[in-house]
Amino acid sequence: MSIQALGSPPKWAVNAVCAESTSEFFYPDEQDYITASAAKWACRRCPVRDECLQWALENDEQFGVWGATTPKERRRIKRTAGER
Repeated sequence: MSIQALGSPPKWAVNAVCAESTSEFFYPDEQDYITASAAKWACRRCPVRDECLQWALENDEQFGVWGATTPKERRRIKRTAGER
């Protein structure tokens, strides 16, 4: 799901770097490490990166790069948080 497909996107989304890009860029194939790295780089300069990551974690987003993290990285964050 992309921010544009949310219907009523969160307020922070209007300031997101990905709002200026095609959503496909932020949804690379799981094995496409080059595109994933480029998307993560774009996210790192985003002014709402933290809000984006928090949203993805809270909504269990399973696809795409959100808050400069891949699905695998978000699963690790959730698993680590659950261990505390």
